[in-house]
Amino acid sequence: MKTEVDVGETPQMDVISSNGHGVRNVQYFNIAFGSATQKTGEIVDESLVCISVNGRELATFMCSPTDLKIMALGFLYNEKFIEGMEDVRSVHVSENDTCVDVWLRDPSFDPPNRGIVTAGCGGGITFDDLSEQHPPLISKIEATPDLLADLMVQMHLGAELYQRARGIHTAALANDDGILIQVEDVGRHNCLDKLAGLALLEGISTKDHILLSSGRISSEMINKARRLQTPIICSRTSPTGLSVALAETWNITIVAYLRQRKMRIYSHPERIRGLKV
Repeated sequence: MKTEVDVGETPQMDVISSNGHGVRNVQYFNIAFGSATQKTGEIVDESLVCISVNGRELATFMCSPTDLKIMALGFLYNEKFIEGMEDVRSVHVSENDTCVDVWLRDPSFDPPNRGIVTAGCGGGITFDDLSEQHPPLISKIEATPDLLADLMVQMHLGAELYQRARGIHTAALANDDGILIQVEDVGRHNCLDKLAGLALLEGISTKDHILLSSGRISSEMINKARRLQTPIICSRTSPTGLSVALAETWNITIVAYLRQRKMRIYSHPERIRGLKV
């Protein structure tokens, strides 16, 4: 049965304003039970941002136009181009938030010729070859199901842009005491780069911590977890087959579908205390 809704003149869906903080106000029509109401509300922002290193373009991302400095630093760290802030001479974000220029102390940096387009939202990119052999993580870290469930709730409640406008991912670094740092971005893989960059700037070691994400755990996500040396990665949604295989090899515990104190453990369940199998 077709329902006709009268919205009057042609809808004006022009953007009203952008507040520069990851969301913008728009006009939209809310249709319910056959009637339409014009409203103003917030939606998340998305931009094309380029990262250049020593004056040469390295990669271009679709991302949230916030925290671009930490995203660039985290991307360089996760891709093994830097090992810490001591490798960075300066970082400059353009006035229009479309480019991040990073200058390294090593002037001989040569961007790789080949990148891999990943399964990430917006078409992520990595220069790391997953076929390369990496040693498994060695860690004694353990966690209870209740702790992981509580951390996921904390992350959800702490996702400020999500609470305002939805449509955005979040990631957090945590330990037994709770959430240490948290970031948001339209791309789940960008979140892990921002998390790495924020940890670098604040001098927080990511090793032997718990990584939480709102997004799917795919191969590039588990690869970033390996780089961050987080032995437990948790998500509200699913892993992929390749990510589970890599997690088994790299000694990483995947906890997925972590919702309402329910969860599925796909690899290395020995880190989850109190399991009755």
